[in-house]
Amino acid sequence: MVNDCAERPPVKDGPADGYVRIRLDLAYHGADFSGWARQKGGRRTVQEEIETALRVVTRSSGLFPLTVAGRTDAGVHARGQVAHVDLPAELWAQHGAKLLRRLAGRLPGDVRIYRAAEAPAGFDARFSAIWRRYAYRVADHPGGVDPLLRGHVLWHDRPLDLEKMNAAARLLLGEHDFAAYCKKREGATTIRTLLELRWDRVPVDAYAAQEGSLAVATVRADAFCHNMVRALVGAMLLVGDGHRPVEFPGEVLAGGVRNSAVNVIRPYGLTLEEVGYPPDDQLAERNRAARRMRTLPGPPAAG
Repeated sequence: MVNDCAERPPVKDGPADGYVRIRLDLAYHGADFSGWARQKGGRRTVQEEIETALRVVTRSSGLFPLTVAGRTDAGVHARGQVAHVDLPAELWAQHGAKLLRRLAGRLPGDVRIYRAAEAPAGFDARFSAIWRRYAYRVADHPGGVDPLLRGHVLWHDRPLDLEKMNAAARLLLGEHDFAAYCKKREGATTIRTLLELRWDRVPVDAYAAQEGSLAVATVRADAFCHNMVRALVGAMLLVGDGHRPVEFPGEVLAGGVRNSAVNVIRPYGLTLEEVGYPPDDQLAERNRAARRMRTLPGPPAAG
């Protein structure tokens, strides 16, 4: 999951003249996708599927590129993803009313668009967002994961102590440089504000064969860098099963470098649940502010 905040040249806040910006709310099952972003080499991606479907159903000669709130990695799911696309105003007027139904008939079953509407002024799916919320689902039942849940729940073969995991989570909240939990990318900052991180016990799906509960992590931040959620969850699982003390994830964070003991756990337990935006009259300002390179405050100057 990536939403870099590196410095970029100024861009127009809205669509070009003669175009309208359309907000798309969508969901997908990530198992058969090589992530969100279009890739070389013929790999299947969510972006490519939707852009191709849009071209076909609007009978257009070219693709209309999508901008997404958060680029998910291969195997990661989403049911609250947001994207935008700029379409010619005439095309939107012609196809907008029937677009959802036509896309449902053209898209494969593992990706759905359930809302398409003209976006308010200043809206940018990526840069106007003020937070993203993910959930990571773990089963620690000794018998494993119910087969019908296996595609979006990780099995952990030891019982988890959520009280200890929540104590560890509290030490990670706030604005920090999460370099120890991220795969660095050239020109991108790893400073993020972790707004919420907690673990809850949630009953197993009503249709599952077994009883019991899942351990579900809720992770919400202003943005995420590559592998961040999966690495954070990996560190806290070590606390939950007794391999590491409560202080361990915080010590890794303070160390500022990747720790070989922390695994980036598998992607299929992770789902992008929701993206948050400010009120419409604050969208443009948030759009501009999110493009600035972030730094942490330095030590106070010597008197």
